[in-house]
Parts: sequence; C-alpha cells; structure tokens
Amino acid sequence: MPTPKEIIGQIAAGRVLDVATGGGGFIHFLLEGLQDYTEIIGVDNNDRAAASFAEAFKENPKVHFQQMDAHQLDFDDSSFDLVCISNSLHHLDPGPVLSEMKRVLRPGGHLLVSEMFRDNQTETQQTHILLHHWWAAVDMVNGVVHRETYTRQELLDLVASLELTHVSTFDLCDLSENPRDPAILEELNPVFERYIQRAEGHPDLQARGAELRQRVEEVGFHSATTLAVIGRKA
Repeated sequence: MPTPKEIIGQIAAGRVLDVATGGGGFIHFLLEGLQDYTEIIGVDNNDRAAASFAEAFKENPKVHFQQMDAHQLDFDDSSFDLVCISNSLHHLDPGPVLSEMKRVLRPGGHLLVSEMFRDNQTETQQTHILLHHWWAAVDMVNGVVHRETYTRQELLDLVASLELTHVSTFDLCDLSENPRDPAILEELNPVFERYIQRAEGHPDLQARGAELRQRVEEVGFHSATTLAVIGRKA
C-alpha cells in the first residue's frame, strides 16, 4: 500500500486546509507525509469536534481548528497551497464543496481527495461497506446527512470536473490483519450497541444491525479500499 510519503512526500505545502476535518484524523496522514508546511487549518461545522481536535494537536502550534461550513468556506480566493478532504464527501453536497476547495486553492497548488469506495472490494472489505451503509441509513432516519459511499468511478468523475492537472491516483488497501481477530468485534461492539439504540423505532434497521454483527463474526472485517486522488490547480 502506498505510504503518505509516497503520495504527498514531494509537496512542500506551505498553508494547508483540511475540509470536514472532524477530530483531525487525516491531519496525522498529512503530518507523516508532507515534505514541509507552514500552517494546517482544519475546518468542520460540528463544534463538538473542536475539543478532540485541540487535544490531538495541543503540542503542535502550527495546527489549528476553525468551525466552518464546507459548502461556504470563509477564506479568500487562492488562500492555500494544499486543500484536502478525507472520507467526508458522502456527508456533504460534493459539487459545491469541491468548488469551494478549488476556489481557495492558489493556482499551482495541490488538491487532494481521499474517500473509500464501495465497488471491487473483497468479501471481508464488503463487511465494512455494508456496515457503513447501515450506519448511513440509521443516521438518515435521525436527521443526519449521511449517504452511501461512492463507486470508484463516481469519485474519479467528481475530481475530473475540477479540471486539475498532473493528476495521480492511489488505491489504499491493507489486508494484512486477521479479519476474524476477536479484537475487531470487541472494538465494533460499542458501535453496534450505539447504532442499534439509535435505530429504536425502526425494527428493520435493528435487525440489519444484528445480521451485520453476525457477519463480522463469520466473514470477518477489513477496512474498505480508499481512493486518493491528487492534482494541481491550473
């Protein structure tokens, strides 16, 4: 599997924006891979993400959080040297978000999209896809925007609409772990409990959760393959 250094190690990024950052999980990928940077700003419209973000980067004064809507970024045109988003497009309206990301990116700067996709997965990876789609269905009945994942080609088409140059693609897949390791189910158990509780009043969704819990035990679980696409703004 390509490492962060192999994907972005050639980039001396300068000013970096991570869109829909949550607790800043993808920023760890950036810190591991980037050749250099001067500042990283993570933005998210969920104010609850701020505390976990601040804790994660409390010893790095060059990494900051701002509460902001990804559909309407409060930054000037051409403000950043690298703009990225990871595993969040399916929570958002992708067209306006990607347009905003391109707007705040300087000409010649890099745009990076990293997103899991649903097709061409192994049986154990398909467990992750089915789980993710169940989580999405439960979220949606609770009023939380959470769509099913894209196909790989759909992601490529979304990025192609930005008309970037020097585009590179990477498939990130790690099947090295034991897919039926009991620790996996132990880690997922509280997630199952939380989502089954959130699905109260929707017996079909609760039953779906029980079936997926059994699938994790019988088939196993591997994380789905992620597509990373990086290109430059003309």
